[in-house]
Amino acid sequence: MDKLALLYEGKAKRVWTTNDSELLVVDYKDDATAFNGLKKGTIDQKGCINNRVSNHLMKVLEAKDIPTHLVEEISDRETVVRKVEIIPIEVIVRNIAAGSLSKRLGIEEGTKLSKTVLEFCYKNDELGDPMINNYHIYALGLASQDEIETIASYSFQINEILSKYLAKVNIELIDFKIEFGRTSNGEMILADEISPDTCRFWDSITKEKLDKDRFRRDLGNVEGAYHEILKRLLGE
Repeated sequence: MDKLALLYEGKAKRVWTTNDSELLVVDYKDDATAFNGLKKGTIDQKGCINNRVSNHLMKVLEAKDIPTHLVEEISDRETVVRKVEIIPIEVIVRNIAAGSLSKRLGIEEGTKLSKTVLEFCYKNDELGDPMINNYHIYALGLASQDEIETIASYSFQINEILSKYLAKVNIELIDFKIEFGRTSNGEMILADEISPDTCRFWDSITKEKLDKDRFRRDLGNVEGAYHEILKRLLGE
């Protein structure tokens, strides 16, 4: 698979075109950002860890009939993925109150929610990724009702699958952000990544944070937390 032209560079990844019009190469970076880019830094080996962890978890989901963009991991940092038109919606699934939900609703962080919460945010850096609901989505033409129903169904299934899988290695899935995209034939599939950058992972016994919150909140041992996730999931 030959990388051709740089199609897109974001905060955490570069995306390259290839000699196959239906496939792209994603190259994960060590750059770290928080608060919509206001805080910037570097986490050693983050790109390698996120690439491998994300691919591993997507394989877990694929085995349970959740379609993803994953095709093949070609290096520690690079993965071949199916080309999609990304839906400009960040889907957030919450099991336990943390982060912005705690601040917004006055719920103490760590409180188990009586029902899983699904939130949508408009993927727009200039606007600060504002929260939106289904009516905003339809009014803006971001996705159809059928597509949103599919996205919601997949999101709840992903939550159930990953929560059970991670519990086996004493990781509690607090919340996570995912994105979806349309393939050229209109299929809705999971895209982007599933990693310590996009999920809140807590040790289920000690409640130690094993994710990007260590960077956001200056908690220290950021690299150690990322490596711990890799170790628990892949034994490395």
